Amino acid sequence: MPSFRKGKRTTSHPMWARGLKHIRKVKFARAVRIIKQTKVIVALFIITNLLSACGNTAAGVIISGSTSVQPYAEVLAEEYVIGSPEEVIDVLGGGSSSGITAAAAGTADIGMSSRMLTEAEQEMWNIEIARDGLAIIVNPSNPIQDLSLDQIRDIYTARITDWSELGGPQARIHIIAREEGSGTRSAFEDLVMDSERITPRAIVQDSNGAVRQLISGDPSSIGFLSLGLVDHTVKALRLDGVEPTSENVWNGSYSLYRPFLFVTYEEPTGPTRQFIDFTLSSEGQQLLANEGLVSMLEGMIE
Repeated sequence: MPSFRKGKRTTSHPMWARGLKHIRKVKFARAVRIIKQTKVIVALFIITNLLSACGNTAAGVIISGSTSVQPYAEVLAEEYVIGSPEEVIDVLGGGSSSGITAAAAGTADIGMSSRMLTEAEQEMWNIEIARDGLAIIVNPSNPIQDLSLDQIRDIYTARITDWSELGGPQARIHIIAREEGSGTRSAFEDLVMDSERITPRAIVQDSNGAVRQLISGDPSSIGFLSLGLVDHTVKALRLDGVEPTSENVWNGSYSLYRPFLFVTYEEPTGPTRQFIDFTLSSEGQQLLANEGLVSMLEGMIE
């Protein structure tokens, strides 16, 4: 007879031992089947969700490219989907060249570029959505009215350190710059610095508004910001005698600007065309102007 102890099972009888082994085998086989079934269910769940995600992306518009254009495209996309909630707009960075390449390869519907296209790239469909004008600003009390491109570069490399060297009062120049990675700083480096580095003495600010506020309270300061964000609290300097206006940006006489382009492999259609049309509409252009860009509307009006 098998012997039992409360809370513990003994296996003194050989028949019991064989029975227990059988029970254990059955339980183990059942557990294996459950685990396998669970894995299949989980795998199917993951695959279903992946296919669903891929389907959503395929149905939407993918925009890729310039990190300078990216934040403005995001503003446009956010506003666009409010009126078209069924649309999906994905905005990605990566740089102008990568965006153009992605559009050519079909991995992006729209490429964003903050530079002119090369001769080979001009075979693709493209349109200018706005211009990024750059203003060099000082405090309104500063008597300096005009600087050359070379003088601005010399200030930002600290070769010129005092306003008296430029015909102004004897006062040390306080250099204000945007942070690394900023689209405005990138534009300034491309258009002004000619591969030279901004001096580490520069006071770094993390927004156009912060630059403007600092300069409005410091008579010895100089900085740069998007042309569309200049107001009465600061003074925008002439560049080689040319006024920094939207009109002069559009006619090309004021040289501190760069084009913002949308590029597609061929003439856009469907949701891609609809988003581009929204960007070019008065509503889209006003959004860009509010963010400090020189919109196409300003160019046409002036």
